[in-house]
Formats: sequence, C-alpha cells, structure tokens
Amino acid sequence: MAQDSWPSPNHNSRNVTDSEYEQIAARFSDDGVDGSPADTAVVSAGVGLQVVVRSGVYASVRGHAWYSGAVDDTLAIASNSSGSTRVDRVVLQLDRATWDVRAVVVQGTPGSGAPALTQDTGSSGEYEIPLAQVTVPDAAASVTVARDEQYVGGRSRPCTSSTRPPHPRRGDQIYETDTGRWYGWTGASWVLTYEDTGEVALGAGYSSWQDQGSAVGRRIGNTVTLRISKIRKNAYLRRDDAASLLAQVPATLRPVARNHYYACQFSNGASGRVEVLTDGGMWVHYLSADVSPDITLSLTMTYLRY
Repeated sequence: MAQDSWPSPNHNSRNVTDSEYEQIAARFSDDGVDGSPADTAVVSAGVGLQVVVRSGVYASVRGHAWYSGAVDDTLAIASNSSGSTRVDRVVLQLDRATWDVRAVVVQGTPGSGAPALTQDTGSSGEYEIPLAQVTVPDAAASVTVARDEQYVGGRSRPCTSSTRPPHPRRGDQIYETDTGRWYGWTGASWVLTYEDTGEVALGAGYSSWQDQGSAVGRRIGNTVTLRISKIRKNAYLRRDDAASLLAQVPATLRPVARNHYYACQFSNGASGRVEVLTDGGMWVHYLSADVSPDITLSLTMTYLRY
C-alpha cells in the first residue's frame, strides 16, 4: 500500500476530511476542560430531574473545540423506578456521525455504579471525556451531582532560571537548563518539584571532631541523605556536657520547618542523640556514657525536607 501524508497537494488537493483532521489534532491538544479544579463546577444540580451546564466554558475533545454557550444549558435526567440507586455520567462526547462535541447524559445501570466512558478511536463511533457523575436514587424527585471534570494539562517548557515564562498557567512545568531544577506553577508561585544537588560537603563542627571519612549530603527532590564519620580528638565529651557541634548542614540540604532527631552509637558503645536543626547545626548530646579521644561516630541520616 502506498504511503500517504496530509495536508499535501498530493493528497486530495490539500482537502482534509474530519477523520484526517482528528488524526492531526488529537495528539496536539489535550482532552479536557480549559481551567482547573479550583474553578466553579462545569455541571451542577438543577431543578428536579435536571442538571445545569455552566455557561462560558471551553474544552477540547480529540482536537475538536467545544463551547458551552453564553447562557447556562440544562440537561434532562431520566427518572428511576428500578428500586436501586442509579449513577449517570455527564460527558463531553465527540460523535463522529456528526463530528460535533456536545455535553450529554450517559445513563447508568441501577446498582452498578457509573457507566464506563466510550473512547472509540478511528473514523467512526464516539469519544467521551468526563464532566460529572449524577446520583439518581430510586423514585427520586431531584439528583445530586459530583464533579468529575477532566482538565487540559499544563505545558512543560525548557528555560533558564532567568528566563521563566512571564505568564504561566496553573499546572505548567518548567525545566531550568542552567540549574537542572524542575518547577510547577500553582497559580501563585513556582514550587520546586525536583532537583538533584549532587554530593555536597558538610561544613565543619567543633575542632574536637575531625572527619574520619567524608562528611557529605545529597538532596534528590525533597529527600535528603546526610553521611558523617567523625572521630573525637584531644578532649573527652562527658555524658553531662552540653550538646556538641558535629557539622554544619548547607542551606540547600537543611530541614525547612522541623528539626530532625536520630539515635546514634559511638564505637565505645555509648549511645546518644543527633539533631539536625533548621539553622543547619548538627548536634550530638544526651550521651549514655563518656566519649574519650579516638572514639568514632558514623551515621547516615535520611529525611524529607519540609
């Protein structure tokens, strides 16, 4: 079979059918409502056995635009005398018999939950995305509506830390090529979603603690791991002494809102507590016994940075 492509002067004189348009547009645009779950529900309960589709809403289904109209629209819900509760769906439906997208009610089966979405691909049939679920009790005179909109997703863009998009939309993501960081836009601010700091050296503590191995940390996303191996030099640490500073944690690895606590054991068997504070201090205290010179402490600590 010969290859083909469109639009092209060699394909039907550049004329594109509805089915061919869908093949182009379906992957270029998300299926969903234009907005976010923070917006007013698209579908709400109406009077009696009716639901109301809110005006002024735009959406896309398989590349086909839909507009709810300048005034609210009402859809009828079938009565239920089955003896069991029925759950209907309100969907946006692309009907390839007409190539129109409309908000329609898909009636469920009593006692069986919401009906499955129809998502036919190809050049015939229907394709649906959800807007709401409608609960219709037996002999009901009114209905309840649970919102179930599918929203158009945000975009993901490469940029630098100094060239972020000036007008982002809620849900947009960016990857900063100069920092390696991923951020998401909440509608009010950029929130860090992923970063790998690589291995970062910890700052020194009191001079009585010397590194026996590397004192390092690393953050991947919001998970931080710190590793220390310290040897006590030139002085005893008495069990009744105040806390002693083991190391300083760099700002990029520090806990943000809460201190973190870890049990530890020295090479002489003494136990204690290591605290990682929001100001970066890593302290050891509450010893069970004295720690003499040349005693070591090795500890790995992992926490969520919050």
